[in-house]
Amino acid sequence: MKTHTSTNPLARLATLLIFGLSALVLLLGGIWLIWLGGSAFYTFIAVALTIFTCLYYQRHSISLWWYAIILISTLFWGLWECSTDFWALAPRFDILFLLGLWLLTPWATRQIAAPRRGKIAIGIALLVILATMLYSINHDPQQINGTITRAQPTPAADVNGIANEDWPAYGRTQGGTRYSPLTQINNHNVDQLKVAWVYRTGDFKTANDSAETTNEVTPIKIGHTLYICTSHQFLDAIDATSGQRLWRFDPQLRSNKSFQHLTCRGVSYYDAAKANQNETTPSAECPRKILLPVNDGRLIAVNADNGQKCSDFGQNGEINLQAKMPYAFLGGYNPTSPPVVTPSTIIIGGSVTDNLSTKEPSGVIRGYDANNGQLKWIFDTGAENPNAMPGENTTFVHNSPNAWAPLAYDQQLNIVYIPTGVATPDIWGGHRNQLQERYANSIVALNASTGKLIWHFQTTHHDLWDMDVPAQPSLMDLNLTAETKVPAIYVLTKTGNIFVLNRQTGAPIVPISENPVPQTFKYGHPTQGEHYSATQPFSALSLMPEHKLTDKDMWGATMFDQLLCRIQFKRLNYDGIYTPPSENGTLVFPGNLGVFEWGGMSVNQDRQIALMNPIGLPFISRLIPADPNRNQQQPGAGGETGVQPMYGVPYSVQIKPFLSPLGLPCKQPAWGFVAGVDLQTNQIVWKKRIGTIRDSLPQLFQLPPLKIGVPGLGGTISTAGNIMFVSATQDNYLRAYDTSNGKLLWQERLPAGGQATPMTYAVDGKQYVVQMAGGHGSFGTKMGDYLIAYTLP
Repeated sequence: MKTHTSTNPLARLATLLIFGLSALVLLLGGIWLIWLGGSAFYTFIAVALTIFTCLYYQRHSISLWWYAIILISTLFWGLWECSTDFWALAPRFDILFLLGLWLLTPWATRQIAAPRRGKIAIGIALLVILATMLYSINHDPQQINGTITRAQPTPAADVNGIANEDWPAYGRTQGGTRYSPLTQINNHNVDQLKVAWVYRTGDFKTANDSAETTNEVTPIKIGHTLYICTSHQFLDAIDATSGQRLWRFDPQLRSNKSFQHLTCRGVSYYDAAKANQNETTPSAECPRKILLPVNDGRLIAVNADNGQKCSDFGQNGEINLQAKMPYAFLGGYNPTSPPVVTPSTIIIGGSVTDNLSTKEPSGVIRGYDANNGQLKWIFDTGAENPNAMPGENTTFVHNSPNAWAPLAYDQQLNIVYIPTGVATPDIWGGHRNQLQERYANSIVALNASTGKLIWHFQTTHHDLWDMDVPAQPSLMDLNLTAETKVPAIYVLTKTGNIFVLNRQTGAPIVPISENPVPQTFKYGHPTQGEHYSATQPFSALSLMPEHKLTDKDMWGATMFDQLLCRIQFKRLNYDGIYTPPSENGTLVFPGNLGVFEWGGMSVNQDRQIALMNPIGLPFISRLIPADPNRNQQQPGAGGETGVQPMYGVPYSVQIKPFLSPLGLPCKQPAWGFVAGVDLQTNQIVWKKRIGTIRDSLPQLFQLPPLKIGVPGLGGTISTAGNIMFVSATQDNYLRAYDTSNGKLLWQERLPAGGQATPMTYAVDGKQYVVQMAGGHGSFGTKMGDYLIAYTLP
């Protein structure tokens, strides 16, 4: 047998070093993972690579055969762990695949005797892997490929008299449906959409702004005019056909870096022509007004026709939402969502800084006269008598659970539905009393004229995970049979549960069960002074992750950081959803962003379906012992991640996403989906990944824009034209899907992040779709100032 004597020592040395170091890293990490109770495969691969390195060093041709066995073994291991999931398979052998390609080159094998057959074996193994990956990209086990067969009927007339061409409220209706009866743009022609106009707000993030400076606005449209608010709460009126600014109102926002949010999701509209004259006297100065929530704690009424303050409203056009607030400070009470407007009353909640201290403002809900701005009623979620007005020398109850998400309203029943959060601090609750827990993490139904409680339902007991009710509820009359309809409310939660209740009584329509949840820790001990709820409510309608995470679900760009993620996973406390926070560190999944966020979902009552974009990204919370009596050093949190102080309790907390050393999520994709649900059967009929990592990597590392499924902030809308529109994702696209089967029909690049819910309207019979592309400061997307309208040619 002839041995080749011509050498390339550098190539051989590099090969030995790469394989030897790879084996060493995998061996050390693999042994650690076995010790933690994880997979032994990394150790097996490390030993196999060590044997290969020794054989290669000795120039044995069997080394190449051995490497082919390593490749095939890794493929079988990957298929056993994650089936034909392309993105889950890729990191399990991407490095091994590339090293296999290297071994096919003459430089790597020049010193090996008779390498031809061994190289053929490696080539066959690589082709088998390649064929498996090509099959996998078209056979995604995470997708559901069904079709909603119920046809779209002729849209019913709106019971509240909303014109088909308009979008007069944040969710189009006050009931949060995000559904339009327009059909001009439909599943047959949506791929022809072109830009009609682009409006530039000129409002950008500054050095003095909060990290969470966002552009989350959904415009409203009445007649021929759009109304939007920018991140600094400029209120702009825009011609709906040309995109030209008609006027701008500047509220002179006072803000600084300590604000946890600089956000305006939208504004509200009130028309005195629809006033309930038994409860309010119509305004002569401002018969049509726009209501602008301002992040420094104000609500301003502006004439919808000329952009001037309504001087007969509140105090010279303003309501001071900080009035009667305990522990009031700039940014401490922050209205980020538009209020609900009834024929007589403006009802508003607001955000209270998460995880700052036990001495923060109240999350009180308030109802104001829609014409003069006078306070009519309160519902203080932490008070013994929630409707008791504060006296001259008293205030609202501090740290009452707040309602930062948009509210919903049923005009026929005159009920307002309040989605609440938790009494802050969020991640430790040993100090909370019964009153602070009573209406926390709940949907609270109130008489919209008086604020009196009608019913309430709690979605999470004794919340220690920031599981607020994060989205505007959606109202729909559900057809139980051809003859029987029931007034339903759909309550989306961060856990992924969708609670379906009778909106008159609060009784469940879809079954709800109280199930046991984790009580103990794998590492460490129960936190001092804390207790845990033994059970939590679970709905039979849910987009909660289908199984408890295991180390098989860990991910990375390569086998190496996937191994490190597995080790990190095994070192955290985690026993499924609702695993208690700990000093050791707890994996929170669904994470702080939840399965559902403020975007909510779209409900087509005509067709009895819902469209949504759930996400799934784990977080880590780690409690840090601290003196509860320490002096408060900072006025605000300035963000929702990192170390949060939680002054007044025996811990601060570190909150962060669960990421690999390369900054990628440690849980395998998908992290974002779109889904269609039949609300008569409560079945998820279709579910597809949405989004790529095109805009998440430096330009130098651009990959083909393969669909991976990325997180999103923002909601879906749908139309009677069988179309769902959604942006939201970390890549900068607006997309349109067929609502029947989830087929992607059209996508358009945006100039900045689209972390906002789109909307649609028509003027003189011509339909438009509008999307805000302004980015999100803490979500990492490109910032901008673009409001873009699309229409058919």
